[in-house]
Amino acid sequence: MAQSREEGDILFVPGAGCSWTSRLSFEFFVARRYLRGRGRRFFSGTAAIPTGGVFIGVAAIIIVLSVQNGFHKELRDRILGASPHIVVSQFGYRPIDYAGEADTLVSKIRSVPGVVQVAPFLYSKILMRAGAMVEGGVVRGVDPRLEAELTDLKTAIIDGEFSFDSAGVVIGVELARSLGLFVGDRLVLASPFSGTGTPLGYLPRTRSFRVNGIFDAGMYEYNASFVFVGLKELQDFLGMPGKINGYEVRVTDVDNAGRVARHIVQKLGMPFRAVDWITQNRNLFTALRLEKVVTFIVLVLIVLVAAFNIVGMLTMMVIRKTREIGILKTIGARSGSITRIFMLTGLSIGVVGTAGGALFGFIVSWLLNRYRFVTLPGDVYFIKNLPVQMQGQDFLVVCLSALVITFAATIYPAYRAAKLQPVEAIRYE
Repeated sequence: MAQSREEGDILFVPGAGCSWTSRLSFEFFVARRYLRGRGRRFFSGTAAIPTGGVFIGVAAIIIVLSVQNGFHKELRDRILGASPHIVVSQFGYRPIDYAGEADTLVSKIRSVPGVVQVAPFLYSKILMRAGAMVEGGVVRGVDPRLEAELTDLKTAIIDGEFSFDSAGVVIGVELARSLGLFVGDRLVLASPFSGTGTPLGYLPRTRSFRVNGIFDAGMYEYNASFVFVGLKELQDFLGMPGKINGYEVRVTDVDNAGRVARHIVQKLGMPFRAVDWITQNRNLFTALRLEKVVTFIVLVLIVLVAAFNIVGMLTMMVIRKTREIGILKTIGARSGSITRIFMLTGLSIGVVGTAGGALFGFIVSWLLNRYRFVTLPGDVYFIKNLPVQMQGQDFLVVCLSALVITFAATIYPAYRAAKLQPVEAIRYE
């Protein structure tokens, strides 16, 4: 019994079987025929539009999240490169007596599991003058040998060397620019409140230092305000011989620094405290996490638009296929089978669009990370190329979200198709 066919219609001959269709379920076979136009091997034009929407949405989310991950990793590396993993001090940064390598506090901190290196530090807010230029900032006294094992400042030197010989200092690149300093120039440090008292008030301590090196830590606040001096030189300058403000600590696992910090506090007791690098930059990392969540939600709207396209496409398909649905139900197809047909139709669009978008997003992200052909203004971002880092959990969350959204879009059209009554569907045929 032959029947005339319109575009996409199914030629259904009761009792006739095809050997190649025996491997496919009835619902999947019909759904695939609905997706293909007449004489087409792939999707029809109406199915290609929502598929393209899912494709673009998934690819956009993956690429943007990978770029954000790259920025976050770059920022994290810059922070860890310029600052210690944990800072141990007394409340209020009260001075601590330091006895060198034989210091008992150093021994206690080193005995905590996970601690790699410990170094003392002394810091103070300071005024800096070079010629007629004056700036405010922070001077930090460190042990040059131990500091090289705690931070990456030694490798961040762009001019000169990381050395404090001959009463030398190492300053940030932005500070050097603002004061017009070069390696070998003299920098005068002034501490207004650590001088000697006189009937007329305090006489500030001043001392001239030689600029031995200029560093670029990749973060503006470090480059513009930090001056590093030898620990003993700063103790003498501030009039604090044998005194320090605290200890810098390096750990084996930076992500586990918080737990190590708690163990250090338990080991030392009051009035000591230990602050890990995540706590020190909590506001920054909280803002970055919030930015990533908001970006994900905004970009998911692209997939939602594609989902509405799927709803519209399936609804129009139900209207156009009303006669065929009636015939299928008349010859014995159940409502559950009709529901699964249209769900499989919409879900196939979601699977193809999601898989293609994920693959395209991976390729673009890999190319951006491999060839670094997108450049950025270094004076604004302190990064020459667009950083990219792909994470497996991002791919998983994006793909699952897209599939859930596209599956939800099939529920209403499939329900509507299943509710059609056979008599009403073929009454006017």
